[in-house]
Amino acid sequence: MHVAEAQVKSEKASRYLVQLCKHFAHKVPTDYDASTGRVDFQPGLCIMHAVGDQLSLRCEADSEPALHRVKDVVEIHLVRFARGEEIAVTWTDGRPAAPSI
Repeated sequence: MHVAEAQVKSEKASRYLVQLCKHFAHKVPTDYDASTGRVDFQPGLCIMHAVGDQLSLRCEADSEPALHRVKDVVEIHLVRFARGEEIAVTWTDGRPAAPSI
């Protein structure tokens, strides 16, 4: 499993989470509320959490090219929705959660 994570600072973190999920819901399975979202893209998934002025993004996919595609789609749309606000999305390699025993 390939994983990437990003923390995005914005006073509109919850608004962007909902806006992204509503937008993607027209084409792919999506589940969300004001603080948590999950988008199941064909190549992988993105899990989002909004708390205060922080939007956390976690993308997962089975391959590096698929992960790159999911990250690009999420980032491009987030930056587009935040026009007028300077949004910085810096991805880091994430680690999958340890299996529970």
